[in-house]
Amino acid sequence: MSLKETKKLETNKYSLEITVDGEKFREAIKQAYKKNGKKINVPGFRKGKAPLHMIETYYGVEVFYEDAMNLIYNDVVEEAIKESGLRTIEDKMDFDLVSISKEDGVDFKITVTTYPEIEIGKYKGLKANKPVVEVKAAEITAELNQMADRNSRMVSVEDRPAKKGDTVVIDYEGFADGKAFDGGKAEAQSLELGSNTFIPGFEDQIIGKNIGDKFDINVTFPEDYGAKELAGKEAVFKINLHEIKVKELPTIDDEFAKDVSEFDTLKDLKADLKKKALERKQHAADEAVENELVQQIVDGIKGEIPEAMFENRMNAAVEDFAYRLQSQGMSLDLYLKYTNSTIEDFRKTFRPQAEMQVKYRLALEKIVELEKIVADDEAVEKHYEELAAQYGVDIEKVKSAIPKTEIEKDIAVGKAIDLVKENAVLTEKADDGEAEKKPAAKKTSAKTATTKKTSATKTTTAKKTTKKASDK
Repeated sequence: MSLKETKKLETNKYSLEITVDGEKFREAIKQAYKKNGKKINVPGFRKGKAPLHMIETYYGVEVFYEDAMNLIYNDVVEEAIKESGLRTIEDKMDFDLVSISKEDGVDFKITVTTYPEIEIGKYKGLKANKPVVEVKAAEITAELNQMADRNSRMVSVEDRPAKKGDTVVIDYEGFADGKAFDGGKAEAQSLELGSNTFIPGFEDQIIGKNIGDKFDINVTFPEDYGAKELAGKEAVFKINLHEIKVKELPTIDDEFAKDVSEFDTLKDLKADLKKKALERKQHAADEAVENELVQQIVDGIKGEIPEAMFENRMNAAVEDFAYRLQSQGMSLDLYLKYTNSTIEDFRKTFRPQAEMQVKYRLALEKIVELEKIVADDEAVEKHYEELAAQYGVDIEKVKSAIPKTEIEKDIAVGKAIDLVKENAVLTEKADDGEAEKKPAAKKTSAKTATTKKTSATKTTTAKKTTKKASDK
């Protein structure tokens, strides 16, 4: 194989002319014959027993050209791209056959899409707002109340009528125009009064009733009710009230802390809740800062980005979504059916996200280039160990699946993110409106980007050069 010519067609598009010598092509024809010759009939020979020269004589010398090209195409294209020095992205390749013969070999052209050359604006000294992080006592109280609610129990009451907030157990049957309707009957149905679970007016008419009461409820179905035959109609529900229950909350004290946590005292539990709340808020504040910085960097990009990069990112997002659905026991086709959507419309929902991710990655890679950021072997090994632990597989399997160069790129990109943050000027605004400007705090570790390859060459089989012998 040799790369005969590299020619720029337009921005991010190149044509490569590739030649395969006669010897290599003839060897590929022999391999194609061994693989597919047994399927071919030639008069005078048992099926699959005819020698190569007889098949070529009967069907034409070009009989195995297409199969031979398919056998060598990916390898020769990959070699040619490597020789060209171009950094290509996954995209459809146009194929144009220049010449082909058993004696002289093959001459063909392909078009490839390359990584864009971009410029970025300012990335040091960017300004961003950072929310003040604090946890108020009322927030801890609210969280404790939620914990108490989760650990509550239902207790029956018999000495008073039902009131709002109670949970009642009832039998009911509904009638419209004097006739019972489908779905209007239930027994031992639990219903929290005031939850607005049933149609308007239903729950209010149970308030004030006692255990053992049998009574009617008169309601009118809403005009937009789901069952069209009942929409806007008046109805009567016959009710039998069996039980009234109230929620009994535990006392929030040291015993409560022991029951619901690893702590022996309420004070320690509150301290832990405050610590975790601060961590959550700090994380959210850091993300808000990073998002603001990201937007500024993306807005400063100049250059033409190939459409294929956005398409590939959208495809990856759809595949990831489908994988998560599958883990939950649902297919993407079923999801689209339930949401009354097409795959094309669904893909489009990922467009804004895809554009942001692609542009941000390109910007960070440019910062890596400008700042000459590199990943050391220790960081690479640590990242491999983290991935192995994350997926529960042997580290050697991770190394064989993900090239070291990809890990190095991701680590370098993570360092670029940190560089931007470390050099940013943040404005913290207090509750009284005062603001204080200060440099961003230096982080000790970088958050690496995804290890999924962003620079890949997708090769396709060559277009047909002759009809298959099996079709003749």
